[in-house]
Amino acid sequence: MEEKGWIRKAVLLFGLIFILMPGLSFAQQYPTKPINLIVTFAPGGTLDVATRMLAAKAEKFLGQPLVISNVGGGGGSVALGQVAKKRPDGYDITSCTSTGLIRIPQLRAVPYSLEDFVPIMHFAAVQSGVVVKSDSPYKTFKDLIEYARKNPGKVNYATSGAGSPMHIGMEYVADREGIHWTHVPYAGGAPGLAAVLGGHVTAMSDSTEWLPHVKEGSLRLIVTHGEKRMKIFPNVPTLRDLGYDFINETVFMLAVPKGTPPAIVKKLDESFHKAMDDPEFIRTIQTLEFDVA
Repeated sequence: MEEKGWIRKAVLLFGLIFILMPGLSFAQQYPTKPINLIVTFAPGGTLDVATRMLAAKAEKFLGQPLVISNVGGGGGSVALGQVAKKRPDGYDITSCTSTGLIRIPQLRAVPYSLEDFVPIMHFAAVQSGVVVKSDSPYKTFKDLIEYARKNPGKVNYATSGAGSPMHIGMEYVADREGIHWTHVPYAGGAPGLAAVLGGHVTAMSDSTEWLPHVKEGSLRLIVTHGEKRMKIFPNVPTLRDLGYDFINETVFMLAVPKGTPPAIVKKLDESFHKAMDDPEFIRTIQTLEFDVA
């Protein structure tokens, strides 16, 4: 009887080993095919540009191509809702913002929560600010506020999504000042930028998609959202400088669906961190006035 019991235990043990072996082998061999990388905003924005450069450098460490697609909308929540439902096998990664992953689920109903993801790493920290066309009459943020006060509903502004800090910041100011301006959400920074350049909106409140246009003179930066003024624009005040208790500094992140094996997460983390050390990636981040996270 004792021998039969021992045999039964041995059979169960070996059965368990054989059940676990495919998963262990899978993690060790990963990746064996192209990896999908879903960017949570439209093409051409700062997150998209930084992600594409990082992915190009990471491919040689992963040994497989990264296939990038863009799913904009909802400040990143549309894409994150899709990725949360993907199989946790390491072949679907998202490049997103800390806003989309952490803040938006706290502010409104979305089809995911932070607990639906495993963060891989963060790779950049970016400021944001409000810009207007350089030929507009708004020389300062106070000018824009005063115009909105005298002309209720005539000022509209673009952001990359409802519920984003850039949206919340503008509405916080409106509430403080007792004014009304109209929010126009876009699927990313690039379409919002096109809207303000084309005169379809009065202003844009977003991350540094606007940077080259401010530098060359077609847009004017009138306020920033960071804790400190941007070094490149020392004469542009922050919201805090103007007496508003609001700070936003967004972090760009990579994440996978929960349940992804730790060995795969580690492989991705190591590969992308090596990519971050590439001089070309660092130059790209610095050109965009980001901080390497």
